[in-house]
Amino acid sequence: MKSSKNMKLVVLLTIVVLVVVAAVVIISNNKDDTTTTKTANQPSIEGQPTLGEKDAPVTVTEFGDFKCPSCKAWGEMVYPQLVNDYIDSGKVKLSFINVLFHGEESTLASIAAESVYKQAPDSYWDFHKALFNEQPEGHDTLWVTPEKILEVAKAFPEINLKTLEEDMENQSTMDQVNRDEELVKEFNIELTPTIMINGTIIEDPFDYEKIKEVIDEELEGNK
Repeated sequence: MKSSKNMKLVVLLTIVVLVVVAAVVIISNNKDDTTTTKTANQPSIEGQPTLGEKDAPVTVTEFGDFKCPSCKAWGEMVYPQLVNDYIDSGKVKLSFINVLFHGEESTLASIAAESVYKQAPDSYWDFHKALFNEQPEGHDTLWVTPEKILEVAKAFPEINLKTLEEDMENQSTMDQVNRDEELVKEFNIELTPTIMINGTIIEDPFDYEKIKEVIDEELEGNK
């Protein structure tokens, strides 16, 4: 009788252990699955500011906002690694899509950036970086103004300041900004920066190891 009870206890404990192990495995798998999200397709980068070789097999798209502190941090922490590891070697190209989560300042910065890209595309990324560098610690502070943008643009002789000023006043590049807004809605972008790699959204844009993993998988698939 005692032996039978002991056997039942062993069986019960074995079942409990198996259930716990299975639960751990499921949780672990679910955690891995949520590090990326596969979308139906990659946004078209036609007409978008793009850094890298036109024929690079992998496209990294950043949905970003010039008023977003995390976008500035991504540009300082992840962007240089991406350029060094993949863009300079021609494996990856990077495009930027404007997001207007912070209202009028985001819109003004986007209009100005599109103006720079239109008239001096080779200066776009340096201007892009310089404008982000002007972002103060308190991102709610009003800082994106026509005066500040022109001050930043003065450092780049290729940029026609008069044209830039007129484009801001007349919102001449608003069509491009609106097109970006449509992409933001189409891909249901809710956070900035959102990083997409050939249709795969990286849940944590600062997880560079995951970014590398997805890029390397895409590169392997393109061989």
